[in-house]
Amino acid sequence: MTLFPETEEKKLSKRQLAPTFKPYDNRQIQVILDIEALIPEHHVARVVDEMVEAVPDEQLFSHYKGGGRSSFHPKMMLKIILFGYSQKVYSCRGIEHLIKENIPAMWLAAMQQPDFRTINEFRGERMKALMDELFEAMILKLIEEKYITMENYFLDGTKIEANANKYSFVWKHSTEKFEAKLKEKIQETLQHIHELTQLEAGAEEKETEPNAEITEQNLEAVAKEIEEKVETLTEEIEKETDPKIRKEKRQERSKWKKPLKLIRENFLPRLATYKEQNEIFGDRNSYSKTDKDATFMRMKEDHMKNGQLKPRYNVQMGTENQFILFYTIHQRPTDTRCLIPHLEKLAATSLPMPKTVIADAGYGSEENYVYAIGDEKEPRFDFLIPYGSYVQEQTRKYKKDIKHAKNWTYCEQDDCFICPNGRKVLFKKYQTKKNPSGYEQSFKIYECEDCTDCPLKEKCTKAKGNRQVHWNTVFEEMKAKAKTALECEEKAAIYAQRKVEVESVFGHIKGNRSFRRFSLRGLDKVHVEFGIVALAHNILKVAGIRQLLSEKNRKNTKTSGEKRLVFLHLFHFRDLSDSPFVSRKNRESTFSSAIS
Repeated sequence: MTLFPETEEKKLSKRQLAPTFKPYDNRQIQVILDIEALIPEHHVARVVDEMVEAVPDEQLFSHYKGGGRSSFHPKMMLKIILFGYSQKVYSCRGIEHLIKENIPAMWLAAMQQPDFRTINEFRGERMKALMDELFEAMILKLIEEKYITMENYFLDGTKIEANANKYSFVWKHSTEKFEAKLKEKIQETLQHIHELTQLEAGAEEKETEPNAEITEQNLEAVAKEIEEKVETLTEEIEKETDPKIRKEKRQERSKWKKPLKLIRENFLPRLATYKEQNEIFGDRNSYSKTDKDATFMRMKEDHMKNGQLKPRYNVQMGTENQFILFYTIHQRPTDTRCLIPHLEKLAATSLPMPKTVIADAGYGSEENYVYAIGDEKEPRFDFLIPYGSYVQEQTRKYKKDIKHAKNWTYCEQDDCFICPNGRKVLFKKYQTKKNPSGYEQSFKIYECEDCTDCPLKEKCTKAKGNRQVHWNTVFEEMKAKAKTALECEEKAAIYAQRKVEVESVFGHIKGNRSFRRFSLRGLDKVHVEFGIVALAHNILKVAGIRQLLSEKNRKNTKTSGEKRLVFLHLFHFRDLSDSPFVSRKNRESTFSSAIS
């Protein structure tokens, strides 16, 4: 007897099943009726298309002369270039490959295929006139769609490497040194010429005087005089039959040929070279032979650890909500002298001026503060810009240091300071100084009545005589205003956003999108290229915000749909709650939970 009856084991079928696949044949004819349907709803290509289509056609067509062979449409060219830069493709050959292989790029180009030369010509030449108007139009559209307000303007600068050889440099100091040595040599040569002959005319004698001003015109005049002398001697040699006299005249001619060769082949070309170099320098100290608009600057990214200078451009930009509001390209390595030119160019555009400018201590100079305040009746804008020693002044060490005149007692009635030793530091005179930009600063000079035998002199000053205090009244007043603004809790919270705002934009451009070196050369073309980078950044930002909003709406819709489904499910089984076995209290709780 067994509990379970015996059953025969089922035998498995020996038939083997063949694997099945979805149909695949990449040689068959495939017709895509609508290529736009393959692009996701919130793809960056759609934002590029929308932004460029918002620009009026007349604004783009006005830069074309008309006639000749038909050109590619400027909107199509703008779209593919902006899309290429948004995808970290910065070369024209890369953009050409993109419109042949990338579906969104093919849609933006409408299946047209301009070659890399056409793309490069449009980017480097056509966009010089288009860029400023295009950037302003897109910023105004962002303001209209309330992505930005232009109220808080976070300003900062970054250095981007130029497309230039880092060893093809020209230094202003070296040029001045070589030019001075050349002029000494020219003076010696003119002295030698003056000794060779006595010129008859007074004007000519002045030209060959050793102490005369050395210019290309003077040297050219001297060279012509010598050439005439050489030609005269050559004619005399040809006519002369006596061998001895001919030999003497040849020797005399060779004496004139040597200085003439020096002037024509050495002095004049070098003077022209130094003149051209000084014109290129302007107020700079260096430039690159490969890209003459690039200046050699010290960089944070010093992988060789040797402090090497490299050809760079200083890019100044203002941001809000991590959108780039405006930008300018500068050849100065420091940020201090870039604030006023940057904001002057912003004021010259159709964009609204910001209410508050927020920047770091690199911009905290007297000149910048006075510019921000402007006229007392109509200040230009509010500013949140600390001065250089603002953080240091908050430390306990600074407040206890006796060498700082700020820690001394000031007697307003006598207009003097009282030093830590109790001696008077009296007003002596006024003094004005000019900074490199030409801005005049006025100082009040105070001097201690007597520092002899002072036990605190070593801690107070290193000067041999009495201690002097150079007090800039205007700058001290500006620093007090800046300090008051930064100590306000509301404004301090705005200033704290600076690192999040502008530094993160630099991180996206140089880190995430690897744009660390320009592809074009020259200040105008570099301005165009960074404008494309800025527009691509703003477009990616808009696409990211729209994507987040879409996902948020989808989650909200899904959550509300799930609640509604639960409610209908409970409402469908309401007969259970009407059962006599279920209490009234349980029925009410079930219904209330279903509604919630």
